[in-house]
Amino acid sequence: MTDYRLRNSRRNQSFFGSMSLTNIIIYINVAVFIIVSLLIGFGIGGNVEGGDAGIFRYVALNPELFLGGFIWTLITSMFMHAGFGHLLVNMVSMFFIGNLIEKIIGRKRLFWFYLVAGIVAGLAFVGLAYLGTFVQGGERLFGGTDAFAVGASGALFGLGGLLAVLIPRLRVLVFFVIPMPMWIAMIVLMFGLWVLSAVGNLPIGNTAHFGGLIVGVAYGFYLRNKYSRKVKMLNRMFA
Repeated sequence: MTDYRLRNSRRNQSFFGSMSLTNIIIYINVAVFIIVSLLIGFGIGGNVEGGDAGIFRYVALNPELFLGGFIWTLITSMFMHAGFGHLLVNMVSMFFIGNLIEKIIGRKRLFWFYLVAGIVAGLAFVGLAYLGTFVQGGERLFGGTDAFAVGASGALFGLGGLLAVLIPRLRVLVFFVIPMPMWIAMIVLMFGLWVLSAVGNLPIGNTAHFGGLIVGVAYGFYLRNKYSRKVKMLNRMFA
């Protein structure tokens, strides 16, 4: 009788209910990218460079538009990407990091953490953009108030910061090539991308990355202190 109920419950389980939250997030990002790409292809979606026409300005995060009332872009921008390469790098990273963290903290905690990390990352992007207007060279360092931000990178840096605190010696491949401990990898990525964007004048959302990273590190220390024994066991698994 018990076996029958178990099999019956699995049979009636929804498609998304049986899928990891990480994979659901990936599918949503891919779906949004395809839809927006089609809209842009038909000439009604705007463009990443300008962001001044069509749907783009209503879903990408821009400091001026955000303060003008486009509050929802804190969320929608998390599921937008500037191109296929941008999407691919973020979703491959999400697949490996997200699935591991989901196994550690669970589906519900991952949902709220991913959302909060992405929102704080967006707020950091907006706040530091305006702070940069008071600093010489601030626009080059923090990005201008007319810049647009899209992508899951802010939330991903939050996941990376969380993992760097919980399992600092976990070995990962930076840029999918160079092996190093997680805690070093996050420092290299953070400052490496910041230097790259400053020197090459590239549109990289470093302030959003920084905001997400801070959230991840803070939550990581919270979990490390609250569940110290479990974290020690976790580190022994990856020693």
